[in-house]
Amino acid sequence: MKIRYDSEEKQLRYDKAYLRMACEWAQLSHCSRKQVGALIVKNSMIISDGYNGTPTGFDNCCEDEKGSTLWYVLHAEANAIMKVSKSTNNSDGATLYITLSPCKECSKLVLQSGIKRVVYMKAYKDNSGVTFLQRAGIEVVQIENLDS
Repeated sequence: MKIRYDSEEKQLRYDKAYLRMACEWAQLSHCSRKQVGALIVKNSMIISDGYNGTPTGFDNCCEDEKGSTLWYVLHAEANAIMKVSKSTNNSDGATLYITLSPCKECSKLVLQSGIKRVVYMKAYKDNSGVTFLQRAGIEVVQIENLDS
């Protein structure tokens, strides 16, 4: 017997699968306070990935001796957007999957990169990034539970 899914159910299944992958990617981060992973998907293909961490060539330590995040640590979505910009791909019309909702600074990068949809798991402490994206016409979806 073949199982038929309507388009919303199918989209939710894919959204959860990509978020699970973003969770795995987050584990590559060397940050102690918070590990965040991101994937950019376009036309059913992962075109970029990223996690929060220090810029290339810097020590992997993300926090100072007080436990505060160092100012130059890159957010996962910024890393993914910069990575795709160095490739032959572009993110026009893509979906960003991220384990933590974008901050207000990264939301500007998301908008400028042409991403049209953002799917995240946990909410960042400040929701102004999500509000900004919604005002800009970008679809923003939160999926907290990844269980089937």
